[in-house]
Order: sequence, then structure tokens, then C-alpha cells
Amino acid sequence: MPVMETDNSNTSRAEQLKQQANEAFKGHKYSQAIDLYTQAIELNSENAVYFANRAFAHTKLEEYGSAIQDGTKAIEIDPRYSKGYYRRGAAYLAMGKFKDALKDFQQVKKLCPNDPDASKKLKECEKAVMKLKFEEAIAIPESQKRLVADSIDYHTVEVEPQYTGARIEGDVVTLDFVKKMLDDFKNQKNLHKRYAYQIVLQTREILRALPSLVDIVVPEGKHITVCGDVHGQFYDLLNIFELNGLPSEDNPYLFNGDFVDRGSFSVEVILTLFAFMCMCPSAIYLTRGNHESKSMNKIYGFEGEVRSKLSEIFVDLFAEVFCCLPLAHVINGKVFVVHGGLFSVDGVKLSDIRAIDRFCEPPEEGLMCEALWSDPQPQPGRGPSKRGVGLSFGGDVTKRFLQENNLDLIVRSHEVKDEGYEIEHDGKLITVFSAPNYCDQMGNKGAFIRFEAPDMKPNIVTFSAVPHPDVKPMAYANNFLRMFS
Repeated sequence: MPVMETDNSNTSRAEQLKQQANEAFKGHKYSQAIDLYTQAIELNSENAVYFANRAFAHTKLEEYGSAIQDGTKAIEIDPRYSKGYYRRGAAYLAMGKFKDALKDFQQVKKLCPNDPDASKKLKECEKAVMKLKFEEAIAIPESQKRLVADSIDYHTVEVEPQYTGARIEGDVVTLDFVKKMLDDFKNQKNLHKRYAYQIVLQTREILRALPSLVDIVVPEGKHITVCGDVHGQFYDLLNIFELNGLPSEDNPYLFNGDFVDRGSFSVEVILTLFAFMCMCPSAIYLTRGNHESKSMNKIYGFEGEVRSKLSEIFVDLFAEVFCCLPLAHVINGKVFVVHGGLFSVDGVKLSDIRAIDRFCEPPEEGLMCEALWSDPQPQPGRGPSKRGVGLSFGGDVTKRFLQENNLDLIVRSHEVKDEGYEIEHDGKLITVFSAPNYCDQMGNKGAFIRFEAPDMKPNIVTFSAVPHPDVKPMAYANNFLRMFS
């Protein structure tokens, strides 16, 4: 009898925790919700609802690998529970695994034949898979492709007399031009295609000449500012420049990947960063993030935004230029800056990263993939990635990598943090994220880090989100993805 009472009390305590988790979820406190659902699962591991709810919270934190695992577990517990398939299907969609998603939504429809929402989502998923098959069928083999960049001469693009926006006189991008362009962008005016071509093509030339790992030297008494993900939040980017000054030779910046997607001002962000690089290559350094890739841009809005604000040709052009972005930077031989994190094997030297042939779309495994996708974990060793790509690595992995390469610190980005940053692994690893109130709903601060030579101690500055015009995040994303967010 006492055992029965314990079981009942566990069940009712688990339900209380689920309710608390639901409240945390409603308040956009997704990490807290995950912790509470986990506690509920520890008390009652046979309730499919807890796993499906936790899967949804994981999805909100872009932890799609964990969401798929939880959706699968919910299905194992109750194969007739439609939410299990729904949550797993949504996570597959977010990863661009449309065929896997389609199977799950077919199952949802089978279980809920009269649910109009299930029918609508299945139709969207079928459309996405059909589109993918069509694109695969007409795709030209890589070996036969001609680069779009090689076919454009921006000098021949005519500027209409009625155009009143920023203009580049001749071939040199000046600070005056950049300031005028920023002003136009602030007022939601587009840059003429002629100047957009010029900026993107000139940036490509600068990036192509760089190695896959770039060494940055900050002279004594000088500084550099490292920023994390900006994700198309142009007005927050302007705020960074307001707080910390415009990029220049004396005020250089390193933006550590994920410049685009999700936020609906990604075109403005990328043209701003590229224009500063054209103006003065030593004023700005750019690392590739996992969102500087075709597969992500197709899903998370950048591709649609480029079509809307520029043209179809620019979609391919940006994709080509993103393949030229370096994968990592080392500042003064001491600070290793990479978008995602470390690797699935020990003994990776800086020379191995320098030797990566990066001029391609990111592969699904190997050093390049891991540099763009991996995340730190609190426990030692290595574990599977909560994202379903890359891996998780512990403090011991960080320590060994630093020792083997005679480095002091790793700075990475890739993850939203409540305070805009987090210091982990005994102070040897800092995550910096520069998109405050990410996606207009996370309520997080943004941060950037200033390093001053010669001591190179991180000075972290946090900031809050600023208002922006009423264009929602993901406004240009694929319709089917918006339906699931």
C-alpha cells in the first residue's frame, strides 16, 4: 500500500511541475521550462505529454536534436499521441529534413483526419518536399557550375536618375558613403543594386585572399571588439556602433558569424558589415557561422529577404561569398575565436584549421562542420549535440585544445544567453551573443567583448534591445516554417 501512495504522490507532483513548466514556457523562459519538464519526467517517465512539451521547449532554443529525441520518446510511450509526431516533425522541418518531417505529418493526419490544422501543415510539408525534389532534379553538377560572381560587371549596371540613395563614386567605398547608406537603411530605403553588387564583389575579393584561420595582431595600447550573432537585427547593430564607435583601423571589430537569418533586416546587416570591410579591411573581421549557408538561408528568411530587397541573382552571389568567409581567428596568438566550438577528436592544431578547404557549403561532419555547429557542455568529455549537428564538448576538451595550441581563451557565439554572454569551463571559454531580445521574444540582453593589448583580458559590455520598425522576425522565411514557430 505505501508504494501505491508514493506512486500517486509522484504522479501528482509531476503534474504540478508540468503546470509550472507550462507557465515558464508561456513567459518565454524555455531553459527553465526544460528543467521543470525534466523533473516531472524523473517522477513519471511514462507520460508522453511531458516529453512532447519538453520537445517544444527544445525547439524554441534551437536544440532540434534534443527535440527529435523527446518526440521519439513520446511516440514510443504512446504511438497514438499525435503531438509526439507533430513535435518531432517540426524539429525535422527546422533542420531542413523535409522528407523525415513529411512522414511525421502524414502520421499526424492519420491520427487526426478531421483536424484542419493538421491538413494545412501536411499540405505545406508536401509542397516543401515537392519543391526539394524539383530542385534536386534540375540541379547542375558542382563541376559544371559557373560562378555568378564571375558573370557580373557592376560598372555596367545603370543607376536611374530618380535614385536618391547612397552612391559610391568610382571604385572606392568611403566612410561618407557608408554613413549615408546606414542612414538610408535606418529609414527603410534600399541600396541600389549597382552599389550592392560592388560591395559584395569587392568583399569577395578580400575574403578569398584570406586563410581559413586568420591571425589578427592588435598592437600594444590598441583594442579589438568581438561581437556574437547579430541575426539580421540591424537596429541593434546600429546600437552597438552607437555604444562602441564605428569600425575603423583604430576601432576594429570581429563579428563571429550568424550575421543573417531570423531577423528581417539581414540584407541591411550584411551589406553594412561588407561595406565596412571594403572601406577598410583591417577595420572589420568576419567569421563564418552555421547560418552563412544555403540550407539555413533557404529556411530562416535570408533567401526570401534577398529576393524581396535585391534580386534572385543575389541569392547565389551571397551563397558564393559566404563560402569565402574564414572559419576562425586568433587574436595576438592567445584568443581563439570560432562561431560554434571544438572538435570530436583531440590533437587538432591551428595549422589543421588553417589547412581546411573552406570554399564550399558546410559539410555534415568533420572539422569545418564542428567549428560552425558545436556547443560546450558542463560535464567533461564529449557528448551528442542537442542540435543534432556537431557535438557537445566539456571543459577538459577546452583545456587540452588551449594547452596544445599555446592559447589562453576560446570565444565562441552560436547560443542565445540571458545576459548576452556566459563564462564557462573554468573561465577558459566565453560565449558572446549580440542579438538582444532575440527574435523579439527571448528577452535576453546582447553583449560584446573588448580586448586591449597587451594583457588581452576580456572586458564584457552588455546592452538591451532597441526599437525597430514593425517587421516581424522571420517575415521572409518559408511559410511552412512560420506555421510551426
